[in-house]
Amino acid sequence: MTSFKDVFERYHWDDIKERLGKVTHSDVLNSLRKKNKTLDDFLNLISPAAASELELMAKMTRQLTQKRFGKTIQLYAPMYLSNECQNICTYCGFSLDNDVRRKTLSDTELMIEASVLKSMEVNHVLLVSGEANKTVGISYFLNAVHQLRPHFANISIEVQPLSEEEYLQLHQAGVYSVLVYQETYHQEVYKEYHPKGKKSNFHFRLDTPDRIGRAGIHKIGLGVLLGLEDWRVDSFFNALHIDYLQKQYWKSRFSVSFPRLRPAEGIIEPNFIMEDKDLLQLICAYRIWNEDLEISISTRESEKFRNHIISLGATTMSAASKTNPGGYAVDVESLEQFETSDERSMEEVKSIIRKAGYDPVMKDWDPAYSGI
Repeated sequence: MTSFKDVFERYHWDDIKERLGKVTHSDVLNSLRKKNKTLDDFLNLISPAAASELELMAKMTRQLTQKRFGKTIQLYAPMYLSNECQNICTYCGFSLDNDVRRKTLSDTELMIEASVLKSMEVNHVLLVSGEANKTVGISYFLNAVHQLRPHFANISIEVQPLSEEEYLQLHQAGVYSVLVYQETYHQEVYKEYHPKGKKSNFHFRLDTPDRIGRAGIHKIGLGVLLGLEDWRVDSFFNALHIDYLQKQYWKSRFSVSFPRLRPAEGIIEPNFIMEDKDLLQLICAYRIWNEDLEISISTRESEKFRNHIISLGATTMSAASKTNPGGYAVDVESLEQFETSDERSMEEVKSIIRKAGYDPVMKDWDPAYSGI
């Protein structure tokens, strides 16, 4: 059975790092001029040499995004179901070795949280949990989707890697998209960040998007945790992964997210600092390389950055996010996964989007027409 592992093993971290350092300004300009971009062009556009062409890249990104997606920003909100976790991850507030009070939402609490989101006119919800199979496994997720399906036009999940059969069950239950992050593609140091738990299995996680694709999920979201390792090398491998998936599972849509390390209980300091200009370069590189890719920006980012990125490539944004289970109403003091940076309300974010000349979209399609 074909998997991304077969592609991944043909590339080596140090080789990609060396290639990035050898890119010239001429290489960057040639890539920008080409009509059909390849992964080699993506590598050129995320290289240090491309930083001097950021203004041109931003202009191209704005034009390409408007051509493909119009002047709209899809808004969503996360709902954290549980902070229980069986993994030790050195960068996460939910890590098993953090001595904190754990919480998993009951059916009643689930609906209380949902009512708050509905009062904000949220129609796209992202269900998130720690990775604790016994507490929050497939039965819990299916029940949550069943409870929430009548109230939201679009349900996505970001939970522990599951089996192909479990993804098929979620697809049949009405889940539209699944997000899963490799965190880092640097296999040699992956274990250092994930010393205990199922998440420490690098290849099981690497194969997760293949299982999602075979299950027929409508949209697959990828990303790396920016700050663990060299963002340029990690992002190349993430693009390599997306390129493979788009060819293999061409009926699915794809999105990319850009989580930068944020403060949280018991986490490490970032190993690599990524400045705002670096993140902008990365976003522009993704858009210029792949016009169809959805680009999602979370509340990890500052108000200032999010205001500017509205017209520079973003297609989807979270707003008014709470990253702890029950954070909207049930248990506002429970442990959060990370601190948000943009704490504005949904209405404030919608207002900023409108002032930028864009339309905030809360519901862009109806489940009756989705075929699910």
